[in-house]
Amino acid sequence: MANLNGFDANTVEPADELEPIPSGKYIAVITDSEMKPTKSGTGNYLQLTFQIVEGEYANRLLWVRLNLDNPNATAVEIARRELSAICRSVGVLVPTDSADLHNLPCVIHVRVKRRNDTGELQNEVKGYSKKDAVAQPIAASQVSGTDAPWKR
Repeated sequence: MANLNGFDANTVEPADELEPIPSGKYIAVITDSEMKPTKSGTGNYLQLTFQIVEGEYANRLLWVRLNLDNPNATAVEIARRELSAICRSVGVLVPTDSADLHNLPCVIHVRVKRRNDTGELQNEVKGYSKKDAVAQPIAASQVSGTDAPWKR
């Protein structure tokens, strides 16, 4: 449990509901990564947090789960291929830790899909490419600060 002593929701505006971002290509960086157990407990997946760093949707987060440790060999193969695409898009072909992939710009290919269980729309990352492979520039950066590694 966390101590919330001193917090008063009466003094803070509630967060707005976030709608999915439109399908498209966005410049992003991985800001966090963590191995987590699968719901069934028979394996583990690598969860990557991508943060969009430019344009209208700067600072929005998207998550990718890679089933790198799973009894289903097909799921592992798909995850390994996706991890290969991510590594190539950030220029780290032989990472020793998932943190080696953090804060390096790449282009994520995002689509909107409908959830099977609830029918709600959600975002899904369907591909990756190098930052310099963007065919059309995305809107001007809204990221503040000059120490951002993707701006170098």
